[in-house]
Amino acid sequence: MSGPSNASNMVVGLDIGTSKVVAIVGQPTDDGGIEIAGIGSHPSRGMKKGVVINIESTVQSIQRAVEEAELMAGCDIHSVYVGIAGSHISSMNSDGVVAIKEREVAPTDIERVIDSARARAISEGQRVLHVLPQEFAIDTQGGIREPLGMSGVRLEARVHLVTAALNAVQNIEKCVRRCGLDVDAIILEQLASSHAVLTEDERELGVCMVDIGGGTTDIAVFTEGAIRHTAVIPIAGDQVTNDIAMALRTPTQHAEEIKVKYACALTQLAASDEMIKVPSVGDRPARDLSRQSLAEVVEPRYEELFTLVRDELRRSGFEDLVAAGVVLTGGTSRMEGVVELAEEIFHMPVRIACPQNVRGLADVVRNPIYSTGVGLLHYALNEARQGHGQQESSGSSMSAQPRRGDVSRRGAGEGIPALVKLKGWFKGNF
Repeated sequence: MSGPSNASNMVVGLDIGTSKVVAIVGQPTDDGGIEIAGIGSHPSRGMKKGVVINIESTVQSIQRAVEEAELMAGCDIHSVYVGIAGSHISSMNSDGVVAIKEREVAPTDIERVIDSARARAISEGQRVLHVLPQEFAIDTQGGIREPLGMSGVRLEARVHLVTAALNAVQNIEKCVRRCGLDVDAIILEQLASSHAVLTEDERELGVCMVDIGGGTTDIAVFTEGAIRHTAVIPIAGDQVTNDIAMALRTPTQHAEEIKVKYACALTQLAASDEMIKVPSVGDRPARDLSRQSLAEVVEPRYEELFTLVRDELRRSGFEDLVAAGVVLTGGTSRMEGVVELAEEIFHMPVRIACPQNVRGLADVVRNPIYSTGVGLLHYALNEARQGHGQQESSGSSMSAQPRRGDVSRRGAGEGIPALVKLKGWFKGNF
């Protein structure tokens, strides 16, 4: 990095996944994209289905990934935006209403109405992660996206509330702090991914994004530019690997390799005469197996996963409103036959998406496995852009600094104030 001027606005995304930890360092470009300066990845050992099950192992994985990203970007990392997933996450839509004080909507009115919408009874042991405004109404006029400065007496807000288990959040924070890093914010993973892979048109038309990772499959539904529904399904790539290991009686690490190299999600696409070597357990000799037999093991699991996603979409009530269809992303979406199988089950267009609006190491990060990591940067920079010119957040988005002797650490938990975050949300979502 040449100087502090361009490093002062660097942000760092940390995707602590079930199969790998990814740290990505980036900075905003003038056209609203992201210049990727460094990336580090390390296999994750201490996670299961998106939650921490071993703090020591997770800390080691985070440290390795962060060190690698620091070396590549030539900077010191101090604070990170972290993604969170897991079955403990729940979400709902909620309404709030307040009287407009001065007959014209001021930022404080927006803050109050959002507070009233988030005042829904949150169950014990849950923590609010996001309050995402969908739309506002003033008196009888609905469908307003940016109410600031409008005249009226009564302001209503409809928001999407996302909550997570407090202990799951605390364990992730603990792991990150153990690495000597501060947490800028904790962000729902599919929300982050959606910033990286969805186009503006898709959000407007209506789209269902499905991020298939190692431990969890995260779903986010957007219509009319706003997020309407989120869900997490605890079936993903690890289950597929496990199925292969059990059916072919081969050790897990070999099953993973076979899956990545040869697996196909649709049996009729796999050739029956193409053979693959399958290592056995212990010192037994390896066996030969056709690719078609492998596909017969893999297909039912993908079919089950897509059926669960379809059921979730039906339950949410948005199945007929996602005109842009389904967008798949995440490492486990990168298999031959996945799109064809998904189209058969969803009966709508399906595409596999990679992170967009990235420069620098674009050839590296244009890969669905980095969608969440790049999305965390998009989310963070959106927030930083809203924070410009606002006293309280100046400098608070500085996550990385050029290596120059001792660099001061930011105080723990010193985040971007709630109001700035809110503004970020309006701009990000509307």
